Amino acid sequence: MRFGDKLFFAMTAILTIIFTVFGSWMLSSYFQNLLDRVVDQTGTESRMYQYLFEMTYQTVEEYGSEYALNKAINNASDNVEKEGVICFVLDQEEAFLYGSANRNMVNSFASDYTDIILSVRKELDPQKTFVYGIRQAKDKYYLVHISKSVVGDNTWYLGIIRDLSDIYQERTALMNQYRLALCILLFSGGICIYGMTRLMTRPLSNLGRVAVKVAAGNYEERSHYKGQDEIGEVAASFNLMTDRLIEQMHEKEREAKLQEDFTAAFAHELKTPLTSIIGYADMLGTIPLSEEERQEAYYYIFNQGKRLDSMSRKLLELVSVEKTPLSEKPVSTKILEENLRATMRPVFKQKNIKGKISLEKAVLRGDHELLLSLFYNILDNAVKAVSSGGFILCKGQKNDRGYEFKIIDNGRGIPKEELERITEAFYMVDKSRSRKEGGAGIGMALCKRIVELHNGTLKINSNPGEGTVVRVWLPNEKIQSEKIQTEKI
Repeated sequence: MRFGDKLFFAMTAILTIIFTVFGSWMLSSYFQNLLDRVVDQTGTESRMYQYLFEMTYQTVEEYGSEYALNKAINNASDNVEKEGVICFVLDQEEAFLYGSANRNMVNSFASDYTDIILSVRKELDPQKTFVYGIRQAKDKYYLVHISKSVVGDNTWYLGIIRDLSDIYQERTALMNQYRLALCILLFSGGICIYGMTRLMTRPLSNLGRVAVKVAAGNYEERSHYKGQDEIGEVAASFNLMTDRLIEQMHEKEREAKLQEDFTAAFAHELKTPLTSIIGYADMLGTIPLSEEERQEAYYYIFNQGKRLDSMSRKLLELVSVEKTPLSEKPVSTKILEENLRATMRPVFKQKNIKGKISLEKAVLRGDHELLLSLFYNILDNAVKAVSSGGFILCKGQKNDRGYEFKIIDNGRGIPKEELERITEAFYMVDKSRSRKEGGAGIGMALCKRIVELHNGTLKINSNPGEGTVVRVWLPNEKIQSEKIQTEKI
């Protein structure tokens, strides 16, 4: 069953229950109030009947008890008995002394009302002076009110029977009218509720159709419902979920492409040195060579072997960084600076590069070995990009948000279209130059991962022919300020 149908039946059932309960309560209250007024009126008439009976009886009692009784009954009945109201008198033995509209002893009266009168009479407690009850006889309802009257040595039970059939018929008619009105109301209301539920659930139906289309592969489909209600929130969440799903799919596709490129690049990088090694080794074993040719073959084999060794070490380092959790410890920038100088001084000297390393002294939290590897790789790339006589500057400075390192060179630079891919594994801007200088294209991928492990950022700005600026920012709340020490290498 559709949600709209469930909502329709639920609302219809609730309205039916509410109107039925409310209508029944309202009609019952109305009927009870009307019945209470009739009971009060009958009680007043019964007291008047008793008063007239006793007063008349006492007035003419001197003429004899039988005469006084008849006179009292006639006088009281003349004033109280009217249409719809019948008076009666019982003696102590519950025998009828009076009980007809024409004031005669009529046997039919006893046969018509005896049972209901005596049933009420039995409920009269000896301690009470009156009792009343409502009884049904021959498809009609009657109110029976009995009062006990003691005059002289005699006790009589004076009663009034009032026909309540009109009141009960009115209640039945009102109930029938209310049922008809309720049916009309539920029918017309049901049509309105059905239309409202269809209107209210239409956005959900549309959202369901959009979900089916998205599941079928149409990822451009979106819900256009812009309401501010809960359905609008669901629609917005669905659109956001679809957008995130597409982003994740594209990310997975990109990762798969990167993995594919990585595998292809790795195979290619292995193939080139292995081809040289196998070729020269084959020459050494099968072709007579002069001493100079053998030395040249040995050199190529050694050189390509070193390249394979460098590439394997870089690759292992990258894999270990990916799998090994970061071990944070205090790292002094002073020690970083000393290690970098000791390592880079002969490199700068060999290539005739003006190198300068200046780090503001502070204590960071991170992995000392990984940070050294980070800056070794960045400086190594800078050395490869700078020609003889160029310069490289590595400086570090503390700021409000953390610590920033800058590595600046005036080398050949990187084209803008290459900057986004520079941190991909095995990607090299100038492949022939990189291979000639022993590069494998893994260094910047390793640098990016190390920075990410330290929750930092890596930014590269470069212009071809002008140089490159690499910015590494590491957030750290525990940085201790020290004096800046600058030394030219």
